[in-house]
Amino acid sequence: MQDNDASPVTDDEIFHGHEGGKLSVAAVRPISQPRDLSVAYTPGVAKVSRAIAEDAALAKRYTWADRLVVVVSDGTAVLGLGDIGASASLPVMEGKSVLFKTFGGLDSIPLVLDTTDVDEIVETLVRLRPSYGAVNLEDISAPRCFELEDKLKAALDCPVMHDDQHGTAIVTLAALRGANLVLGRDITKQRVVVSGAGAAGVACARILQEAGVADVTMLDSRGIIHSGRENLNPVKEKLAETTNSAGLRGGLAEALEGADVFLGLSGSTFDESLLAAMAEDPIVFALSNPDPEVRPEIAAKYAAIVATGRSDYPNQINNVLAFPGVFRGALDAGARAITENMKLAAADAIVAVAQDDLGPDRIVPSPLDPRVAPEVAAAVAKAAIADGVTA
Repeated sequence: MQDNDASPVTDDEIFHGHEGGKLSVAAVRPISQPRDLSVAYTPGVAKVSRAIAEDAALAKRYTWADRLVVVVSDGTAVLGLGDIGASASLPVMEGKSVLFKTFGGLDSIPLVLDTTDVDEIVETLVRLRPSYGAVNLEDISAPRCFELEDKLKAALDCPVMHDDQHGTAIVTLAALRGANLVLGRDITKQRVVVSGAGAAGVACARILQEAGVADVTMLDSRGIIHSGRENLNPVKEKLAETTNSAGLRGGLAEALEGADVFLGLSGSTFDESLLAAMAEDPIVFALSNPDPEVRPEIAAKYAAIVATGRSDYPNQINNVLAFPGVFRGALDAGARAITENMKLAAADAIVAVAQDDLGPDRIVPSPLDPRVAPEVAAAVAKAAIADGVTA
């Protein structure tokens, strides 16, 4: 799909595109005759309700709930805007629901909550459980997002995924696999530096380790995360135990020396001289938006392959490559959870779509490639069945 209009998007276009919201509810079957009304509503609907009351499993067949994704946010970490509150986050969540329908064929509604209390959010979603089939957490600040996702997974019998964590991680792994296929390198033998220990950075580190990357170094705003540092939160304490096998100390300069891959998810920029200290022809993923950690044209002077989170440069790392297919596959399979193997399968499916025409400027498919979501969904469903998490 090609956009023939390359001119910049104007503010008028943006606000017009959001006027009245971006979602509506449409009837599956028309109601144009009295008979239609009797079937869809009273008296006919009472028979369906009575049947579900006698056998709750029938709700999967006779309502939309089983295939409805709720996009949940408290508005505490919205894009690059920070904590802007529930109401201001709603346009983003509406947009996410539009993407679920467009790319995954799944109905979705935004659910923004006027609370930042983790237990209140969990209680709300538990009470609403009869109304939906899966939970996509979105734009919730770290480290609360880790606790919230863990508690929801324990409390609910349906797929739950924080997309800022795992969607980013899935596509990043796919892109790194694609880059290594282009360069003929082995991902398991690389030293990867992850700058940023928020939601996305932590999830990326974890999925890279699941994929066999043994040497991952993590940095936060205070420098390299290591077991000797004080005042680490529980998430970073665990990272200190499983990363930085070389026992490095210091900051980004020390971490990047001799590294094969840089993965930026920090929002902070750095001087290009640090790239010169990396291994020969490194891979640089500068994913902060809207301003990458290092400009792509600068990074290209040192790196064999460069990726960003922006649509105006090649190799965009975009979560839309992952989440529609992940949720579609989980719901198609009747999965009760989203496992690590399902995420790994999604990453493999993404890079497989682009495999026939991989290159330095194409390490993942376009976010608009219509093949991606069905392939991801099929791979995720197969992995869910293999992992034994289906109903």
